[in-house]
Amino acid sequence: MDIAELLERHRQERERLRWEGTFRDYFELVTQNPKIARLAHARICDMILAAGVEKINEGQPNEITRYKFFSKELFGIDEAIEKIVEYFKSAAQRLEVRKRILLLMGPVGGGKSTIVTLLKRGLEQYTRTDEGALYGIKGCPMHEEPLHLIPHDLRPEIERHYGIYIEGDLCPRCQYNLEHVYHGRHEDVLVERIVFSEKERIGIGTFSPSDPKSQDITELTGSVDLAAIGEVGVESDPRAYRFDGELNIANRGIMEFIEMLKCDEKFLYSLLTLSQEQSIKTGRFAMIYADEVIISHTNENEYNAFVANKKNEALQDRIIVIRVPYNLRVSDEEKIYKKLLDQSEAPKHVHIAPYTLRVAAMFAVLTRLQPSKRQNIDLIKKMKLYDGQDVDDFKAKDVKELREEAEREGMEGISPRYIINRLSSALVRDGLTCLTPIDALRAIRDGFDQHTGISPEDRERYLNLIAMVRKEYDELAKNEVQRAFVYSFEEMARTLCDKYLDNVEAYCNKEKLKDPITEEDDEPDEK
Repeated sequence: MDIAELLERHRQERERLRWEGTFRDYFELVTQNPKIARLAHARICDMILAAGVEKINEGQPNEITRYKFFSKELFGIDEAIEKIVEYFKSAAQRLEVRKRILLLMGPVGGGKSTIVTLLKRGLEQYTRTDEGALYGIKGCPMHEEPLHLIPHDLRPEIERHYGIYIEGDLCPRCQYNLEHVYHGRHEDVLVERIVFSEKERIGIGTFSPSDPKSQDITELTGSVDLAAIGEVGVESDPRAYRFDGELNIANRGIMEFIEMLKCDEKFLYSLLTLSQEQSIKTGRFAMIYADEVIISHTNENEYNAFVANKKNEALQDRIIVIRVPYNLRVSDEEKIYKKLLDQSEAPKHVHIAPYTLRVAAMFAVLTRLQPSKRQNIDLIKKMKLYDGQDVDDFKAKDVKELREEAEREGMEGISPRYIINRLSSALVRDGLTCLTPIDALRAIRDGFDQHTGISPEDRERYLNLIAMVRKEYDELAKNEVQRAFVYSFEEMARTLCDKYLDNVEAYCNKEKLKDPITEEDDEPDEK
């Protein structure tokens, strides 16, 4: 396809997304489709559900609801994702949970930041569709919901007649423009279509902690415009203030706090009113309404230290914590490695032998499992049960009981990052043409000394687990060799089954069987 044609198609798409009209025009759109004016949590909820839902093991004790929005990028953490979606479903109904900070807590490399990234990228795409279209007051730095133009005393009547719920107030800049630019004529205020973009700082904000001595609160709440203050004279004039802090530009979308609990206290205090009152305190202005999803992620040690500090009680009460542990299913762990290798530029001339990713996944999962109190369950059996394999007489309800028995399972162990780092290191070795399961286990073992987070006790335990995985791989390889040696395995199995049935039938009828070679009568072998 010609590059000029692709660029032209891109320009046409950008043109399609352009829309501008008056508030009167916008109100007509909303009366036809009230979802246009939905709040931030409802928009994200609809975005997730629009991608589709499927039930795994439906009707079974281990039934899982899988959301397709996440399923192509995240594997094995369906339970955590289900809780996240439950949060958005409740928040979409305007219940109190929407006034809470969503905190994802779990080990490093468990998928927390990937979840947030998917939500941000999803919003960028969703707001480009007809279903996800939204509009804002033109020229507003906070892409204000145009319905905020409607005075409070008229809103109950609007809701009765049109079923349109309105929440929030105009930002200082829009209030000034309404009075001085549009001279109080609400219906003439210009409205435009908004497309979220993290790069362009529209609807998606991100804050990362750094040195508290150099980092300023203005990164969150905006700052005085020194160039404009000379013209307007006072800092309390909306024209003299830049409403471009991360909390401002995230209005109507999502605000990500990277490692929120590492932030200085002065930054966390700004979240108290934003979460509960949905308001931002900025300079010499009254509280500014903001409708945004606040989401953050942290590790367990940081979270425990935060909870132990009594000074944080007010903020703790405004947080909903969802644990995001490591995946505990070998088959899903394989998918993680395959996805990461496919996304990389791994040497194409190096063949990855069968079971290579599987043995690496087995080791990783075993490091995350806790020994069961049941005497008839060892770690290998537990690993197989979690992966959906048949083991002895155990059933799905036993898996559920095993999970309930070990609440912290998945919060510790080797991360997928470590495994993929070791596999990557093995793949680029000089002269390597095929990466075998033994090569993978050797690479994993050799990396223990380079990993600062592995204690001597963990190292000893991991070496024992590698020995267990090697033994399990030997069994897998033996079974494969046996299948390879049996010519036409399916046909041979069918012949063996027929012979067994003939012997059982002869035994039950008290008859003898004729040997096909000697043609002599033989006693049936009921075994």
